This record gives sequence, structure tokens and C-alpha cells, in this order.
Amino acid sequence: MSLFELNKIAGALLAAALTAGVATTISNLVYPEPHVPEILLAVPASDEDPAPSADAPAEPESVPIAVRLAAADPAKGEREARKCLACHTFGAGEPHRVGPNLYGLVNRPMGAIEDFLYSLAMTDQSGTWTFDHLDAFLAGPRAYVPGTTMAFAGVRDPDSRAAIIAWLRLQADTPAPLPTP
Repeated sequence: MSLFELNKIAGALLAAALTAGVATTISNLVYPEPHVPEILLAVPASDEDPAPSADAPAEPESVPIAVRLAAADPAKGEREARKCLACHTFGAGEPHRVGPNLYGLVNRPMGAIEDFLYSLAMTDQSGTWTFDHLDAFLAGPRAYVPGTTMAFAGVRDPDSRAAIIAWLRLQADTPAPLPTP
């Protein structure tokens, strides 16, 4: 191999490194915070809660889901549920995706769709998807069902969760009655 060929290879490597550095700098200027789509964020379940600091404000007392559902806007819930479309379908008879079809979810037994392969953690769940269960699950799927394969960080805002649940409730042949506040 001649010296000229080695110079071309070294020049190509230096040009690639320079291009990567410039692209990184521009990216950091445009997106100062790391940009990761919410659907790809997974919050690992933790057995220990971090101790609150003395300076931290006390968490507000949570409002029960029945009260939040009474004030929830299903139209907002439909907009909020768009982030779920990557993995779920909502219409009657629609096929499953990575996650099961959610039509008729409210008051359906957990892990009950026979033609969907749930994770072992989900099949071990008993009970039905009540409003309270849905609220807790949507707040943090991996914390609520440790070992679930659902890679979604959850919906932190309680009012947004209530809106999603209010909309999910309407996605059924006969919507489940709202709980009394």
C-alpha cells in the first residue's frame, strides 16, 4: 500500500470525525435536552422509594379517580391516547399490535384476550380492569405490574390519565357506568 493511499484513508477518517463533531454540536444547540420519544422511555421498577428531602414540598393528596372521571373530557383523552397507537388498537375487531386491542377494556378481566400472548407477569394478574386499576397501571405500568413487557413510562398527570380512561370507557359496545364520586 502506497503512502498516498494511507493519506487518503487517514483523511477520510479525520473528515468523518470532524463531520460527527459538527453534527453533534449543531444537535446540542438545537436540542439542548436529550430528546427521547416518551414511548421508548421505560422506568424500571424500584423496591425502594428515595427518601424525600427536607426541602421537598409535600405531595398533594391525590384526588380519587371517580372525582377525576366526573370532570374528565373524553375528547382530551382521545388526543392523549394517540401515544398508545404505536402499540395498541382501539376499534372493535381491529387486530392486535405489540399490545392487545383495547376495545371494551374497562371491566374486562386482566390478560383475558385468548388470541394475544401476554407477558407472564400480566397473565399472573387476577381481577378486572376497573377504573382504579387502569389509573394505577397508566401511572406506571412497570411499577404496577413488575415484569410486564410494556415499555411505556406511564402518564404522570392524573387529569390526563382520567381523560384517557374516560375515553377508553366509551370504546365499548356498552360503556361501563362511571363510578360515583
